[in-house]
Amino acid sequence: MSTIPVEKNKEYIVEIIDNGYEGEGIAKIEGFTIFVPGALKKEKVKILIVKVNSTHAFAKILEILERHEARKESDCATYKRCGGCNLRHMRYEDTLVLKQEIVQNLVNKTLEKNIMVKETIGMEQPYEYRNKAQYPVGYKGNELVFGVYANRSHEIIPIEQCVIQKKVSVEIAKYVIAFMKENGIRAYDESTRQGLVRHIVIKVGVHSKEVMCVLVINGRGFPKQRQLVEGLTGTFKEIRTVVKNINMKNTNVIMGQENEVLYGEGYICDKLGEFEFKISPLSFYQINPLQTEKLYAKAIELAKLKQKDVVLDLYCGIGTIGIFVAEHVKKVYGVEIIRQAIEDAKENARRNKIENIEFVCGDVEVVLERLVQQEGIKPDVVFVDPPRRGLDDKTIENIRKVQPRTVVYISCNPATLVRDLEQLSDSYETMQIQPLDMFPFTSHVECCSVLYLKDSIQ
Repeated sequence: MSTIPVEKNKEYIVEIIDNGYEGEGIAKIEGFTIFVPGALKKEKVKILIVKVNSTHAFAKILEILERHEARKESDCATYKRCGGCNLRHMRYEDTLVLKQEIVQNLVNKTLEKNIMVKETIGMEQPYEYRNKAQYPVGYKGNELVFGVYANRSHEIIPIEQCVIQKKVSVEIAKYVIAFMKENGIRAYDESTRQGLVRHIVIKVGVHSKEVMCVLVINGRGFPKQRQLVEGLTGTFKEIRTVVKNINMKNTNVIMGQENEVLYGEGYICDKLGEFEFKISPLSFYQINPLQTEKLYAKAIELAKLKQKDVVLDLYCGIGTIGIFVAEHVKKVYGVEIIRQAIEDAKENARRNKIENIEFVCGDVEVVLERLVQQEGIKPDVVFVDPPRRGLDDKTIENIRKVQPRTVVYISCNPATLVRDLEQLSDSYETMQIQPLDMFPFTSHVECCSVLYLKDSIQ
């Protein structure tokens, strides 16, 4: 058995030879891999080993001895601890190159065919792009605070501002915290399961400017809620609705399933492209609508849709992709497991006067098989936008059986994307992978990949 060449709590000087899947630096000591968060390829750094496993170790930077030209001073005081923007130490244009390289490296390791990954599509202004803020509420010592969780923990890091959130989100949270302090309202304590307020969730319409404030509470009553609502809506004219979300479970899931509308209609609206969408407290809506418009435009361009096509939109959420696609094709079927999202999707179709679209609630693997086997639907094009775990084996099997001419795969996780592309490679040719920066200054990268049925390629 070989000896591990590093020891915990010891210092070393290393050269960073590459960057990993989450943007972390990679170094080698006698062939042994060291992961160094915050380090850039080609830098020389002094590190402290903080954890040692049998195959690799983790370290933190003590001193940067030779800096990469892409390194910059961070404009955020808390980014190293919260982990939300783990690339704030890089110039923005260089993060786009890094994301392209991350996807290309995964492709080269997983796929037999060498597919060239396109340059990452970035943002002109990569700040205040998030339309949803989820602030945990708790205590720092005896002080009531809100903020973000420290990386890989539930320790709350208080924040005064966040350069990727809308400014109004932080100001609304500050107002709620001040009201709680003034009225002796307690925050929820995960260890004792006592206390009331768990999270403050703010959703903002990027184009409409409409704002939703959701108070996630461990109970049903909220002391002086009328005064709070009057104060919020009087101070922040953008607020269109205030909702109380009930979550009394011992869970890490932020939102419960029960909502009580305290003000307004219980939803806000925003636009994507030419279309208007209803956004409810529990419905999924893309975090970065400006980039989403670019993503959908690219997906439609690459899909080469025809007016006679029948399209399946799997994992359709509130129907955004399907509604974008509908005007280009004969019929769209959207499938989603979350019932509230399906109800919102149907409402969104009505709002936008889209008549050639139908939404079905259920597990994708079950509904897809029923649509194909029992109802005889033969899709020409399938859009998939699965969760981070990617496609399940049954859905991949059904796609193989149905053999649509084109599969458009939108992915938030390039690792599961390339895994699924490999599984479909016996029937489909992947022509290109287009990364898009949906979450600037983070290591996350969205990808749009288009697969063409091998027999149909001309």
